[in-house]
Amino acid sequence: MQIYRLIFIVFASCVALLATSIHAADEELNGEKLEQIEWEQLMPADYSLDGLFGDRDLGALDDLDPKAALLMDELQQALQSAPVVPEMNGKMVRIPGFVVPVESEDQNVYKFFLVPYFGACIHVPPPPSNQIIYAHYEPGVKVESLFDAVWISGKLKTETFSHELASSGYTLEVFRIEPYEE
Repeated sequence: MQIYRLIFIVFASCVALLATSIHAADEELNGEKLEQIEWEQLMPADYSLDGLFGDRDLGALDDLDPKAALLMDELQQALQSAPVVPEMNGKMVRIPGFVVPVESEDQNVYKFFLVPYFGACIHVPPPPSNQIIYAHYEPGVKVESLFDAVWISGKLKTETFSHELASSGYTLEVFRIEPYEE
């Protein structure tokens, strides 16, 4: 079960690396004030993964132990139903992240998950659903490398979306996609 602790440490580190200043210039998009947000703002203040396993000794479990599989199922259930922040509904936001394609044609991606760190939903278990945004961008965007972070701007909604890759607690109608530059 040490691998699961490592995953959470990597997740927390990547969120911290992508955290950006909220002091963006007063910018408007589609006639609405654009608010630059951090991933942490998508989690309720009292939400934490720390108490998820309580006082269980995870180090005593082998990854092949049936109890470990049950704990993994419990973890997945908790991650897929993470609470959202209702006040974020309807905001015009700008947030950095990585694209995980959901619907595409060639290299042109129309629907995707935006996640706070590279590899989420692909190489490791997905982050909590309140740290995944399901985004749709009608013109589509050519994604040459999934390793590159992007800035996404659009209308955020507190709507859930489930897919075989992950479940998201938010959806975003994308109006602008830009390369991530500090």
